[in-house]
Amino acid sequence: MSTKPRASIRRRDAPPGGVAEILSKISPKRQQMVRRVLEHPRDYVLLSVRSLAHKLKLDPSTLLRTILAMGFPEYRDFQRYLHELSIAHATSLELAGDAVITKKTAMAQTQEAIRQDQQNLRALFHGVDLKRASALADRFYSAKRIVIFGGDAVAPLARYFEYQLMVLGLPVLAAVSPGSTVHVARSIGTSDLVIAISFRRGLRQTVDGLQKARAANAYCVGITDTSVSAIARYSDEYFLVSTDAPFGTSHVAPMSLMNALVCGIAFHRPRRTMILLRKLDKEQRTGYRWYHEE
Repeated sequence: MSTKPRASIRRRDAPPGGVAEILSKISPKRQQMVRRVLEHPRDYVLLSVRSLAHKLKLDPSTLLRTILAMGFPEYRDFQRYLHELSIAHATSLELAGDAVITKKTAMAQTQEAIRQDQQNLRALFHGVDLKRASALADRFYSAKRIVIFGGDAVAPLARYFEYQLMVLGLPVLAAVSPGSTVHVARSIGTSDLVIAISFRRGLRQTVDGLQKARAANAYCVGITDTSVSAIARYSDEYFLVSTDAPFGTSHVAPMSLMNALVCGIAFHRPRRTMILLRKLDKEQRTGYRWYHEE
């Protein structure tokens, strides 16, 4: 199923509730009617209200009343929610299967991967609220500690972000394993800034760390690819970036977002940054880390 790349920043109250929360708003009998739609959204997202009612063996008016009772203003909003659920619940097998169905050659799929990355970056470029992204710089400088949660496949993103913030002399720590996430989350306080990075449904360790940080009243910023993710739901504000790819997920747009944030932080206090860069310049010219021809 083709998806439109996403790139934006939302507030914490923007995401709809989780499936359980939405179902709790309707009677058990109606829950039974729509549960399979919410659990298998890819099978129903493109259907009209009449077609969906026919699939569920319901009267269209009954189905529409049920959708309104769940809190959706109209059927189109329900379809958007199904679309976001289909993104969150997509597996690697499903994504690869979509690519196989097109019967393209390996070379064509390679080209498609690059084209998709370009599209993801284009969505980021046009979709990010630059003023709000820039306003985050103050929080990075005022935080007692910056904690980055991101495990499994996104651990390199978390480590990269940590490294760049470390270069800027900020008190940052990346927790990428389940154990480190548990121990770091235990000590988070109200003066800390927490960045949680996870895509699709969200990695359990990252969501758990984010929930603990939220409970400790730390300011939480999420980076994810769908507004129905738990990362979006438990963050004070969050960035949406597309990770669409013919195979697996692409981290090109999330990496670009991090680069943009680092630049905004660095030039938020240009004098301080230049002092740090002068010290770094000396190390890069003569430091032992770098190879020198004899």
